[in-house]
Amino acid sequence: MNEISQYVFIPKEEIRELYMHNLAMIEEYYKKFSKNLSYWIPDGIFYVNLDLLHHFDLLHFQPLTKKKAQLIPRYFHIIESTDKITLVNDDYIVWIVPDQLDDLPVTYTLIALNKPEEDVHLEATFIASGIYNNSKIVLKILESFLAEIQDNEQQLSQLKDSYNL
Repeated sequence: MNEISQYVFIPKEEIRELYMHNLAMIEEYYKKFSKNLSYWIPDGIFYVNLDLLHHFDLLHFQPLTKKKAQLIPRYFHIIESTDKITLVNDDYIVWIVPDQLDDLPVTYTLIALNKPEEDVHLEATFIASGIYNNSKIVLKILESFLAEIQDNEQQLSQLKDSYNL
């Protein structure tokens, strides 16, 4: 499957409300999170490097197994603005932000849970720079983070169910 075919493009002017959150609210969450990342991500920001690629098993050039590929939420609405790309679906809001750090291009990616019954919750942030700052690597790492977050959410849900929380 072609990488780009995994996403659905909707022009910003045609979007009225997305998955229980309107555009203004999504933008407010982005501003809140990006203003103080260290507060919202106490475990720290992940820097894309060989260790992170190894952690996600991205150093082997084989496709994902069918089972793992089915678990990953692939369909997002895309909202483009002058400073970032926002991906939104029923489960996640992802902000992909190109920037300059010491005159070097970098890409910040913020991943948040998008649950209608709860506030949007920032789960992970990673920065790609240098040779790692290309769309293919950023999207593969994003996909890996989404799969890991989804696995964690399923385990938490099972624990809550087993303890009737």
